[in-house]
Formats: sequence, structure tokens, C-alpha cells
Amino acid sequence: MAVPKRRTSRSNTRHRRSQWKATAPELVPIVLEGRRILVPRHLVPAYHRGFLRPRQQ
Repeated sequence: MAVPKRRTSRSNTRHRRSQWKATAPELVPIVLEGRRILVPRHLVPAYHRGFLRPRQQ
């Protein structure tokens, strides 16, 4: 059975939000088309298979 939500105090809401910390992705160097680029570790297989292309700079 559904139960109504209870109101959270402003202090508790802000304290909970402040615990979230964003972390930068770990970048690893790969060589693609003769150029060395830094990509996030979890995307390395996609770059090697050709699903992603490096941005033109």
C-alpha cells in the first residue's frame, strides 16, 4: 500500500546534497590515427572499434 511522502527539512535536504562529490573521469592515453589522445578509460574499447571518433581540434 502506498504511503504519503513526508516533508524533509531544508537543512536535511541541503546536507544530503552536499555529500555528493563529482569525480573527474580517469583519462588514459591511446594512439588513434597516428595521434595520441586522452580518453576516459571506460570508452577505450569504443574508440578502438570505431564507434567513437576523436573531436577535431
